[in-house]
Amino acid sequence: MSERDVRTRRAYSAQKVTDLGDGVWSVPVPIPGNPLGYTLVYAVESPTGPVLIDAGWNHPEAFQALESGLGQAGISLADVRGVVVTHYHPDHAGLAGQVREASGGWIAMHEADAEMVRMFHDMAASDDRPRMQTDMLRRAGASPEELPAAIMDAPTPPAIPDVHLADGALVDVPGRRLRTVWTPGHSPGHICLHLEDGDRVFTGDHVLPGITPHIGMYPYDRTDIDPLSEFLTSLDKIATFGPLEALPAHEWTFSDVAARAGEIAEHHEEKLTKLLASMTEADRPLTIWTAASLMTWNRRWEDLAPMLRGMAAGEAAAHLRTLEVRGLVRRTGGDPVTFVVHS
Repeated sequence: MSERDVRTRRAYSAQKVTDLGDGVWSVPVPIPGNPLGYTLVYAVESPTGPVLIDAGWNHPEAFQALESGLGQAGISLADVRGVVVTHYHPDHAGLAGQVREASGGWIAMHEADAEMVRMFHDMAASDDRPRMQTDMLRRAGASPEELPAAIMDAPTPPAIPDVHLADGALVDVPGRRLRTVWTPGHSPGHICLHLEDGDRVFTGDHVLPGITPHIGMYPYDRTDIDPLSEFLTSLDKIATFGPLEALPAHEWTFSDVAARAGEIAEHHEEKLTKLLASMTEADRPLTIWTAASLMTWNRRWEDLAPMLRGMAAGEAAAHLRTLEVRGLVRRTGGDPVTFVVHS
């Protein structure tokens, strides 16, 4: 997340169920104990029942808010036709399984994120996540003292989806035209959704009005992926929609999705430029952890809790990987992995 996050975030208490017109409703669903506050769940009406875009965090308070909010829109959970999950993260996919149980509807997401969900179910069964995280943090250069507190708790894996959506596919919403737009970066299978009969774009976490989504790489030292470059390419893809209204999963709806996509792309290019300058000034191989400490976050590195430093390291790793792919830095060590400016 960028340094602008804290200043632009709006409280959950200020949100309300909203009729956005053309059979689209916005329902704020809280994320208890999380500073992000809430997820905006959207309901798209159709003759055969509404389809939800995302579902919210798996928590009793969130489920109650979702059910109550839909009720204010005149929608019963039992009538929900299906849930389209923009990506597998728990504040989006967490309640999809409970909605399916209550309605008998389907859950849809992109195959790349469906694969992630299956992997998390396998990991939960093996209970191998703490060891894997410890090894990843150590290879990134985290100190032994930081390792225990930097390990993240694993939320309950979301429900395995019934339907896989490919790029360009129409979602099963009779009487509407809701088209899948694959936008990897924030997650491998993140999707936006173009409501063609209403000329709006549901942007999930891909394009947000006041904050930038987390673009991380896990494990940090992978060489087979480049999520930041994928994200930047996906921003270009969304920019082709021009000044359409954006309906994001957090914060508030806004106009001109293309302009905001351009701002976010510029933000990351600036971060890449600053990181490269910091590495040039250091003039020595840097671990991922040290590189992260040189980047700008929403608070000073010294003030970040170990778990947040771990997330920052994931984002630093993604930026280092893009610099590596562009031929601007190279790896000089493996345990811990280190990077140096390419000579």
